[in-house]
Amino acid sequence: MADGYVTTHVLDAGRGCPAAGMRIDLYRIDGEARSLLRSVTTNADGRTDSPVIPKGEVGVGVFELVFHAGDYLDAAGAPGESPRFLDLIPIRFGVADVAAHYHVPLLLAGYSYSTYRGS
Repeated sequence: MADGYVTTHVLDAGRGCPAAGMRIDLYRIDGEARSLLRSVTTNADGRTDSPVIPKGEVGVGVFELVFHAGDYLDAAGAPGESPRFLDLIPIRFGVADVAAHYHVPLLLAGYSYSTYRGS
């Protein structure tokens, strides 16, 4: 059985705090097909309460996290235009090692974001 898993967290760089209450959708990508696996919401620490893909459920393949940044920024009262410059932020990534931990964080501001493979 594979021990690998996938986690994420979101930091709101514009306000200098964790991005609590952000919805994140997880998809599996198979060629042109995109299948929703689950939706989660960040907690007060900007993390999900459990891995977005728990141990034993990760497989080799391509996945996509879609961060609902626009809804989060609206709820947080962040200034911005309507429609927002950033609304849905998709991050597509590959899992090659089912025994590894993949951490896919998002650092968000009203007009920019960044990500990396964390630990």
